[in-house]
Amino acid sequence: MCDWIIQTENLEKVYVTGKKVKTHALRGVSIKIPKGSISCIVGPSGHGKSTLLQLIGGLDKPTKGRILIENTDISTLNDNNLSEMRGEKIGFVFQSFNLLENLTTLENIQAAMMFAPKEKSTRQIQTKKRELELLEVVGLSDKADSKPNELSGGQVQRVAIARALANDPPILLMDEPTGNLDSKSEKEVLEHIFQVHKAGKTIVIVTHNNELAKYAELLIEIRDGLVQ
Repeated sequence: MCDWIIQTENLEKVYVTGKKVKTHALRGVSIKIPKGSISCIVGPSGHGKSTLLQLIGGLDKPTKGRILIENTDISTLNDNNLSEMRGEKIGFVFQSFNLLENLTTLENIQAAMMFAPKEKSTRQIQTKKRELELLEVVGLSDKADSKPNELSGGQVQRVAIARALANDPPILLMDEPTGNLDSKSEKEVLEHIFQVHKAGKTIVIVTHNNELAKYAELLIEIRDGLVQ
């Protein structure tokens, strides 16, 4: 039994734009991410960090190479199976939060549960006060009925983390989760990221935050589409 949960093998991604202009975002990236680890993907802007995260999360497909999540090659899955895999295995947290503005914090978490595999979603919805428990995890039990525009930036991002945990995925992928936050909000979000990690989740973060990167068990530096 392997001790890694994510593996890429010779991963390449080429985007074709305009008059067949090719942009090589990734040029043969091979990495292994251990189960239960916190890993940071760092490097200059525009060098392939977010592309790598999107491919790991099944939001895009590689031009070449393989992506294995718990021994399943997701690059060979059809769209339906890929969607099921994302709903069961992966939670996403983005810099832009992506909460539904017309829903309360509690309703945003409930909406995320709709994308779980049916049997898992049913089990979790039947778990008493599952949504409130998740808000408690991120320290927002008193904000269940608040809408995103009634929260601070740090609180909104913490709701996004709770939403990402809704289906109890083993993996959390975060793209610049503190990028839009002031220092105070950044600190509170980092505290909750570390708490989630201590609970056993595998966390992979694209970041320019040196404070966050220094806590990484695995630091992956990407430059010109290559691991340094």
